[in-house]
This record gives sequence, structure tokens and C-alpha cells, in this order.
Amino acid sequence: MTSKILAERYEVQRQLGKQTGRQTLLARDLQTQKLVVIKQLFLGSDFEWQDLKLFEREAETLKALSHPAIPRYLDYLEIDEADTKGFALVQTYVEGKTLEEHLHSGRTFSETEVQELAKSLLEILIYLHEQNPSVIHRDIKPSNILLHSRSAHSVGQVYLVDFGSVQNQAAKFCGTITVVGTYGYMAPEQFGGRSVPASDLYGLGATLIYLVTGLHPTELSQQDLKIQFADRVTHLNSNLVDWLEWMTEPSLNKRLSSAWEAWLSLKNPCSTDKTTMAVQWQGSDIKLTKNSEFIEVIIPPQEVDFGLSAMLSGLIATQVTLLISFDNGDIHPHLLLILGSFLAVAGVLKFIEALFLEVRLRIDRQQISYSSHLLGLRWNNSKAAPRPDICQLEIEQIGYKVSQMIIQTSNQKYRLGVKQGLSESEIEWLATELSQWLGLKIQITLTDGKKKISM
Repeated sequence: MTSKILAERYEVQRQLGKQTGRQTLLARDLQTQKLVVIKQLFLGSDFEWQDLKLFEREAETLKALSHPAIPRYLDYLEIDEADTKGFALVQTYVEGKTLEEHLHSGRTFSETEVQELAKSLLEILIYLHEQNPSVIHRDIKPSNILLHSRSAHSVGQVYLVDFGSVQNQAAKFCGTITVVGTYGYMAPEQFGGRSVPASDLYGLGATLIYLVTGLHPTELSQQDLKIQFADRVTHLNSNLVDWLEWMTEPSLNKRLSSAWEAWLSLKNPCSTDKTTMAVQWQGSDIKLTKNSEFIEVIIPPQEVDFGLSAMLSGLIATQVTLLISFDNGDIHPHLLLILGSFLAVAGVLKFIEALFLEVRLRIDRQQISYSSHLLGLRWNNSKAAPRPDICQLEIEQIGYKVSQMIIQTSNQKYRLGVKQGLSESEIEWLATELSQWLGLKIQITLTDGKKKISM
């Protein structure tokens, strides 16, 4: 029997899968002699334009990506044959078995393998979500995860495949609501047509729950939309159970918000602990408290130091100069009264601020707030912003051994630095703590304007 050849180049070997209006084939590229995967979309009676839109988006997305754990775009074809009309996407072939196939064959996964698998997939998601705009897979599930060269001691090479449901954040407000994904692995917000990077975390969490329980998420009971699985995995470390519950929180405000944050939380299990703990930096009076729900930085009053004393001495010297000028008739008495009063008030306020002003930065799952507290009074240094709007954490070098930390949201910046009496080492410590809690890399801006990224 003669093999079918598409576009005079791709020799079909066998069918890998089939759905209504589409199929997936394994073929050999006659030019390179390498195996490839061909996904076909047919123009038939059940064809919908939304299917073509998603198909073309998958092709464009794969063309823009370059990651060893993601299939690579090779070709895009229009099929115009007597009995077949449609489109075809050609991509590299990834050898291996899906998680679904492993589970159906009775394979089990140890706790170490589950964590290894989770870290590998999170690293892929970090890459996808850091694209500009972010690429959201929207269909993370066991059948879309391939393992190659799995051994008794390793989960093997991990691949994420099937970008047919992919969406980038630039296209999420296109006007037409498209619900895509697989029931049981879809985050609640996806049912309303909304997808964010944290939606992929939910799918990954649900997939891992399937691995540790052996049950499809729909086979497990729910309470307030939360998957109830903890009673079936008493053999697992409680930190891993807490982390999986955090990954599959129905509420976006309570769920881990980024793949980077999820990776750090998995690497440092204490970050999932809801018990509040205080962290101290050697030689610093700054109070930092945190748990999985919030992180708060309290900067105590600066106290009177040499610099403040020098400034006040300067104010006194200025007032003496004014008095001398008054005695010599060089200055109007009313002007002297105004200037003297201004300087006196400024000096007193500076002393009160140094002795009693406390600055607080707090970030929880809902928002970031930055306020000052003085003698029972409180005012906001900056307007509070939603927690998901935090997009960048930066240390900016503004002089020799002088820097400031900047927390950037979509609309404003929150700054901590010399003005609050922080040393360079205190700023670096606070930035590291916030980086781990927020799941954001630290961007360092040098004095010459150049930027570098620090993990």
C-alpha cells in the first residue's frame, strides 16, 4: 500500500489522534528524514471559524517560541485536495509517553518524582509567562505532558505539548468569550472566558493531584469549589499538600499568582506556612513578618543621627544670621518673623519625625499598601494597588553605595531607600525577601543606566 504524501514532502506513517474536524498524524519529512507531527484542521460541515482562529494562533505561538521542552514550529500548509480541504501545522516530533498513558498503565509516581515533575513544568511556564505578551497554555493536563527516558531514579525529560488552546494576554479582551480547557483541570475563571498565568498553575496543580491520588479531579469531592484530596495522600509531606492546595485555590486572590512564585514556594516549603514568622537582619531594627498570606515591613523611626544634628545646627546658624541681619537693619521684621517661624517649625517637625515616624509596607493576596504612622496618625504615602498589578522589583543604584528599592505596579512605584534611613545591605535583604515572597526576579539598575537581572 502506498503511503500518503502531503505537500510532496511529508510521508504519513500513522494516525496519532482524531477528533471531530481534525486529526494528528505522525509523518516523515522526506527532505530531512526526521519524524514530524502534523495537526490537520478540516473544512467540513462542522467547521467553525473559531476553530481556525485557535489553530492559527497555535501556529503563530509555536513559531515565536524556542524552548527545548516545547515542540518547534516547522511548517504551515493549506490542503486543497479533491477529498480534503483544510490546514495543517507541522511541528517537531517528541518521543515519549504522556502522563495519562503512564497512569493508565498502572505506573505510580513517588513524592520526589512529583516534585521533580512540578519544577520542570514550572520552568516551562516561567518561560511562557515571561513572553511579551505572556503566553497562557490554558489546557495543562496529563495528556498534554510527555515524559521521555523515564527511569527508576528520574522522572525523565519533561515536555509540554498541544498549544491548541493557547492565548496571549494581549488577545484576552478580544470581545468574544471563548471557553477552552478540559473539565477538572480548568480554573474557575476559565469558565467565564478569563485566563491569566495563574490559570495554568491551577491546571498543573490539578494534574499533580491526579498523580498523587490516582483519581481524576472530577472523581474527588469539592467543598466551596476546592478539590478535597488531602485525606487520600496521608503519606505525602504536609508542605507538598499545602502547596497543591495553594495551587488549586478557586479564588485568584488566594492562589499562587505566578510560576516563579510557585517554583520558589515549592523550593522553600516554609513559604506555604500560614504561621506568621518574624525575620530579622543582623544589626537592623527593621521588623519583617510574613506567612503565605502577607508580608509586612515596618521601618522604625530613624532617631537623631549626626546628619540630622548637622542639619539642625545649620538651621540654628541660619536663624542667628537672620537675627544679625535684623539688628543691622538689613531685613524687614515681618520677613524675619516668617522665616524664623518656618525654620523653627521645620526643625521641630524633623525632630518629631526622626523620633516617632514609622513607615509600613504591606503586601497581601489582595493589595499592596505603603503608609506612614506618626503619634497615632496614619496616612498613605502612595495609593494602594491590587496585588496582581505588581510587575517588577528593582534595586536602583543612585550613587556610590547608595541605592533604593522600587516596587513597580502597572500605574505607580513604591520606593524604599535612603529617605527611610535604609542602608544598602538592608535594601538588598528586603529585596531578596520580597523577591521570594512575590515570585519576582530582582532587576538591578546600575549607575551607568545599564540593567541586569538577578535571581
